[in-house]
Amino acid sequence: MNPSKVDRNRMKCLTDLPNVGPAMAADLELLGIAEPAQVAGRDPYEMYDELCRRTGVRHDPCVIDLFVSITRFMDGGEPRPWWEFTEERRSRPGAGGRGRK
Repeated sequence: MNPSKVDRNRMKCLTDLPNVGPAMAADLELLGIAEPAQVAGRDPYEMYDELCRRTGVRHDPCVIDLFVSITRFMDGGEPRPWWEFTEERRSRPGAGGRGRK
C-alpha cells in the first residue's frame, strides 16, 4: 500500500502495510508471516537472507529497504516509502554484498 494511505488502525492483511502489494505479501507468507503484527521485532536483513534461501534466488537489495520500512513501521515508526531506507542499507557495516558501496 502507498505509505500515504496507510492507517495504523486498519492493519488486517499484509497489503495494508506500507509499500506491500500482492507479490511482496506472497514473499512475506513464504517467511511464515501471515499478518502485519508478525513483522514487529523482526530483523529485516535476516528476513531478506531467509527469503533468498527459501526461493533459491538472490533478490534485489531493494527488498531489504522494503523490509526495513515495514519492520520500522510495525515497531512504531511512521509509514515511509521504501526508497528512503536505501542509503541506510548501503552504508550499513556488515551488510555483506547486500548493497554496500
